[in-house]
Amino acid sequence: MAYFEKIKKFGVNGFVPEGWYWLMRSDEVKRGKAYPAKFLTIDLVLYRGEDDQVRAFDAHCPHMGAHLCDGFVEGNSIRCPFHFWKYDELGKCSEIPAQKEIGNMPGLKSHKVREAYGLIWLWTGHKEDTEQVPVVPELVGIPLDSKLGSNFVKNCHPNVVMINAIDIQHFRSVHQLIVDLDMKVTPLTDRCIQFSNITPMPEKNAILRFAKKFYKSALTYEMTYWWGHTGSVMVGPDFLHFYIIFALRPTLDGKTEGQTILVTKKRKGLMGLLVNPILLFATKLVGDYFAKGDTIIFTRIKFKYQTPIRADKAIIDFVEHYERQNEASKYSPLQSVPKKETVNS
Repeated sequence: MAYFEKIKKFGVNGFVPEGWYWLMRSDEVKRGKAYPAKFLTIDLVLYRGEDDQVRAFDAHCPHMGAHLCDGFVEGNSIRCPFHFWKYDELGKCSEIPAQKEIGNMPGLKSHKVREAYGLIWLWTGHKEDTEQVPVVPELVGIPLDSKLGSNFVKNCHPNVVMINAIDIQHFRSVHQLIVDLDMKVTPLTDRCIQFSNITPMPEKNAILRFAKKFYKSALTYEMTYWWGHTGSVMVGPDFLHFYIIFALRPTLDGKTEGQTILVTKKRKGLMGLLVNPILLFATKLVGDYFAKGDTIIFTRIKFKYQTPIRADKAIIDFVEHYERQNEASKYSPLQSVPKKETVNS
């Protein structure tokens, strides 16, 4: 059996793992207004209430199907634009102007959202799940400054974009990296896996020998994946690490919509005002450099992983990790396709 025949989920359009997915920019959702949004086949309405919290519900009023983005935000509630039915912050119908009785009228189906890094994120797993929007492991519990970087579309599945960051062959071929990376794999949780380079800095010339002074051991390169669609990279000398989060989401036509997030530690006072903007700009340059060489590959690639070799060990570890992910079935495009009826002859 060819290796690609063993793959049931990785790079497969229609399989959506449980996790956080970026939905839209936070600054696009103003207080007191409703906005349309969409994740794959799910139409949503988003609004920011008077408490400044963003809420997300199924987009269409259960009465006659009017889109609630044309409605009115009242406090923390939303009112349908058609017959003015009102739904509270939990989605429960709280008022029908045409009659006093509400009874057991259906409410709005709510969706779990959070704001982080200037983005609104949608949770596709169970609402009771306590998993947080991802933070670079080295920065957990530390106050952060962040800035949105590049927004992009790639002509392939998010998994294919993600494996690029641990494909040690392409660092040599595409980016001419002079260090042969050796990625150590560490599963952090059932949904999160980390790859860390353990190759020391080479000493081939005077420049590299000087650069080695800034690395205690291995050349710093660490990639952490959540749900196979969002990842963070950490690079840089020991005294100054650069952090980039790549938030990806699948599209119905098999492409990737991505948003880079530039992250650094929050610094107080004048130091923060002067240094952090420079660091975030430098972080953007690092990310743009590595993304540039791969653009043409993602334009024409038709992913079919047929011949894994020893150098692909990190990729294989990632594929096997992804194959164990749980499906967010209610968000899967495949769930919305009606099954064909069987006709008995």
